[in-house]
Amino acid sequence: MSNSVNKLRVLFVDDEAAIREVMRIELPRMGHDVTICEDGQSALIALDKITFDAAIVDLRMPGLSGWDVVDHINKVSPETEVIISTGHGSIDEAIQAIRRGAYDFLPKPCKLIDIATVLQKVADKRSLQNKNYALESRLKSVEGPCQIVGETPPMMRVKKLIEKIAPTDSTALILGETGTGKELVARRVHDLSTRASMPFVPVNCGALPENLVESELFGHRKGAFTGADTPRKGLIEIANGGTLFLDELGELDKTMQVKLLRFLESGEVRRVGDSETFHVDVRIVCATNRDLKEMVTEGTFREDLYFRVNTFEINLPALRERKGDIPEISRVLLKRHLKKDSIPLDILSPDTIEILQEYDWKGNVRELANALEHAVILWDGVQIQVGDLPSNLTRHSSIPMSSGSTAVNWTEGMEGKTLRDIEMEVIYHVLDTHDGDKPKCAAELGIALKTLYNKLNQYQTRAAG
Repeated sequence: MSNSVNKLRVLFVDDEAAIREVMRIELPRMGHDVTICEDGQSALIALDKITFDAAIVDLRMPGLSGWDVVDHINKVSPETEVIISTGHGSIDEAIQAIRRGAYDFLPKPCKLIDIATVLQKVADKRSLQNKNYALESRLKSVEGPCQIVGETPPMMRVKKLIEKIAPTDSTALILGETGTGKELVARRVHDLSTRASMPFVPVNCGALPENLVESELFGHRKGAFTGADTPRKGLIEIANGGTLFLDELGELDKTMQVKLLRFLESGEVRRVGDSETFHVDVRIVCATNRDLKEMVTEGTFREDLYFRVNTFEINLPALRERKGDIPEISRVLLKRHLKKDSIPLDILSPDTIEILQEYDWKGNVRELANALEHAVILWDGVQIQVGDLPSNLTRHSSIPMSSGSTAVNWTEGMEGKTLRDIEMEVIYHVLDTHDGDKPKCAAELGIALKTLYNKLNQYQTRAAG
């Protein structure tokens, strides 16, 4: 990782020319980008164009005072950490500075070591905030432990490739059908890299609202557009020092493809509404279940972006191509469903294992997880039998169901449910029919893919509340 993780965009405001010249030289030596202003008015102009991480402001200046600058910072960029610097310092001024939201107070003449120390504290605080944001995002998106299960030849090839590319900073493109565990592989690449202690930020490109994609990825300053009531860090900035995982990459439109390519080539980010860029150090891992080569031929995906993200290609096998791993995967999934660290080795009956290995699993591991969740609900607590599995698994099987089994019809039990509940029953039924393939589900329902994502997100939020 480069030192850009600790690099800050610093505004330095002081009316003394000698001090400004020293800071013009010394702040870049400390590893920071600096904008120097000689008075409060020029500082306000800079603040209206650029979002700063920290501002070192002299209180006593002709014209607009340092307090005017501080008030403007609190208005347009409340995330900027303010450091008050004055030769007329007093306890009362220090207290007032803290009350106005200042991060620290330095009496003049300031020692370079003191400035370096306080800026390092700001950088550490920003890094911790990014980790917290990333952790929240990761917890919301994680579907299971970061464990790649499987000892069949196809999976052993995947594991070896992960071990080879993880220590590098090269971009990687993970290809595979829906439900094969592409995010799991991306997280494993991150965990085995030198960036493991830094944020891992997953982004579902297909779920981002079209009018907010740029803001979500690159961030925005306060007032950049209607509804931007507060400044916001972009997901790329939050991932600084770590790994950004762009899932469903093929869903980005051509405009965002250009902006993503520009970032990949330069490492520079410009928040929406800002006039200047800043550098971040992020490793990019992408994934898609779409054929990007075909999209390049069709003209819907940029060829230069395809080559840029495809330094290494990881092809995940479908579950039907590694059926020997199904018993072990099933036990891992059952531990998750039952919230237990260990379960009996024979929790699945031999006939149940045979059914699971016989089935085609078009929805891959995700479909297997859903089937086992269904089985756990019907399970008698002793051993999971064939009759506990969803009927679509057993319908065409040569293995007989046990006499005590129960077939579940998705249309049953609608009494007393709201229209929204019934709508979601239908959506989940169609989604299950297409093995979790959201584009196919949206096409059958006759709605836009974005609408499908919105309905799923709304329902999950409502259920969580």
